[in-house]
Amino acid sequence: MLFYHWVMPVIYIMCVLAFLLFAYDKHCAVYSKFRIPEWVLVLVTVAMGAFGSLCGMVLFNHKTSKALFYILVPLALLLQIIGTVAVLWFL
Repeated sequence: MLFYHWVMPVIYIMCVLAFLLFAYDKHCAVYSKFRIPEWVLVLVTVAMGAFGSLCGMVLFNHKTSKALFYILVPLALLLQIIGTVAVLWFL
């Protein structure tokens, strides 16, 4: 029950936050405004927001040419999926 009441809402919130950060950073890049630092995007991606980051990268075509992101985001998503399945398997 802990997983469904605490962990899943955190995953949902982090994915939405990551998606919104990628969208806002793309908006700032287009209009030459103050950008979100890359370490913030990486931190949100690693902190259970990989699916939202991947959706933001694909939908907005943002950070797709940077090796850090096109390697880290799918890898983080894969690890998060494996971790979630492992937790659900052993509950």
